[in-house]
Amino acid sequence: MPEFVKLAINALTAPSIFVTLAILVFFASLKFYRIWTRPKFALGLLVASILFFLISITDAHFQWIVSQPDNVPIMAMLYVVGFFYWLSLRQAAINDERIEQGKGPMEAEETNDRVHVWPDLVYTEFIASILGTAILIIWSILVKAPLEQPASLTRTPNPSKAPWYFLGLQEMLVYFDPWLAGVVLPSLIVVGLMAVPYIDKNPKGAGYFTLKERPFAVGGFLFGFLVLWILLVFNGTFLRGPNWNFFGPYEDWDVHKLVPLVNVNLSEFIYVKWLGTGLPASWFWRELWGILLVIGYLTILPPILAKTLFRTMYARMGFLRYNVMIQLLLIEFSMVIKMYLRWTVNLKYIIAIPEFFFNI
Repeated sequence: MPEFVKLAINALTAPSIFVTLAILVFFASLKFYRIWTRPKFALGLLVASILFFLISITDAHFQWIVSQPDNVPIMAMLYVVGFFYWLSLRQAAINDERIEQGKGPMEAEETNDRVHVWPDLVYTEFIASILGTAILIIWSILVKAPLEQPASLTRTPNPSKAPWYFLGLQEMLVYFDPWLAGVVLPSLIVVGLMAVPYIDKNPKGAGYFTLKERPFAVGGFLFGFLVLWILLVFNGTFLRGPNWNFFGPYEDWDVHKLVPLVNVNLSEFIYVKWLGTGLPASWFWRELWGILLVIGYLTILPPILAKTLFRTMYARMGFLRYNVMIQLLLIEFSMVIKMYLRWTVNLKYIIAIPEFFFNI
């Protein structure tokens, strides 16, 4: 691969640019799902991704990253998630076209391939579990992932990474206080995703794939799963290097790379940088602007959105369900907003009250 291409890709994987591109691609995939899910188009995307991987693996550093025993299943996960994302939207595209033509969804007509739970489905699941176990045993023999030495204060891995399923949480710890990143936000995300079908009680889409009839429910769920989880796992696995710095996929992990810590709180921006004064002694007056900003974000935006963007949804859902939905949605998007504030203006906390261990 030419060196200028590597440099360009390394530049595009800077967090603010990469996440922006990922979000744009996500929404574009929902907008044009009827086009790119066509078998020939999707096959072309798959072939292009495989060719890109084969060309990239000629780079020594890229090869070292993807060949790490802990990272091999992440590579497999990306393709598995991509396949099922395509399959679900492909079936949704077919159903939406059939519904527009006055036909029912294809699931309503596919009666020949239905089987009984017992014994057919149970036998199938049992055989699948045996095959899965055999694959894992063979995998564990071919791809060795030995346990490291017992934890020691004198020898700390750099970077020290959590297991892949916790890398999303570890990435969130960079931007949020531990109690928020480790408890509150993951719980709200999980509860919010589980609550989608109860908050948006649109009866359409029950038992069959569709996107046109349930765009908000499907899009909101996929955003929370793909952007706020899979993307964070990807960042923590492939783009985080020594000292938890960001590195491009073709950039050597230089342990001596230093990134100056210039992150400051909102109160420091306002009083020190903008007003040129010292911070107030009282925590309340010091963090008043951040408190007002957070309260305004959670209280002023909901009625504005109810009158504009979500006008139809508010009329259908009612006051209570709408406000539960919009609060979960705003908290979900606040994660992305906080990340961008860290990347662009080095904002550490909007509200920083270490006296009560309360930082947002």
